Amino acid sequence: MLTRVQLQEVSDTMKQMFPDAHCELTHQNPFELVVAVALSAQATDALVNKVTPGLFEAFPTVEAMATAEVSEIETLIKRIGLYRNKAKNVKALSEKIVNEHDGIVPSDRASLEALPGVGRKTANVVLSVAFHEPAFAVDTHVERVSKRLGICRWKDNVRQVEETLMKKFPRDEWSQLHHQFIFFGRYHCKAQRPACETCPLLHMCREGKKRMKSTKVTT
Repeated sequence: MLTRVQLQEVSDTMKQMFPDAHCELTHQNPFELVVAVALSAQATDALVNKVTPGLFEAFPTVEAMATAEVSEIETLIKRIGLYRNKAKNVKALSEKIVNEHDGIVPSDRASLEALPGVGRKTANVVLSVAFHEPAFAVDTHVERVSKRLGICRWKDNVRQVEETLMKKFPRDEWSQLHHQFIFFGRYHCKAQRPACETCPLLHMCREGKKRMKSTKVTT
């Protein structure tokens, strides 16, 4: 596990590499964000951004989405994996927002997680991005980076990763650092071909050292 000094170096490096890291899901309001994040499960942000413009043009309000036919939503998002189940969830969460929250996306975790298709990660993103509440959403990039660097244990589940990151880093840095971890994993420490040879954190990265050693052996 990293020391306090090393954790500070990780934080500083992330900030230097990706000072403008942000949510890359295109949205205009909290409702569009909830839908976009729900659609992004097992799909890239880039792909979600290709289908949401048409979806929100057809159903521009939560009320319109709530009254849409599931088949209509399916047609508009069918390029995304698990689109049938996601279409059902989008309609159902829209109905719940209309019927139980007067058409306004709730700003508390319990209510967000009670929406169909909305888990802890989605709730964290919405709380952080839409309502500016400190949160550390853990997606595949955040999990991969935190484990490779040794901030978290390989065996940790997603919730344990989140709890560890919240303990290790200051609360007022959670939201921005979450985006920086994502950018670091998406554009630098990639799943298949991480840029270990140019990584400023290689000296403390157990996975990177292993990969570099393996490369030297094979060459």
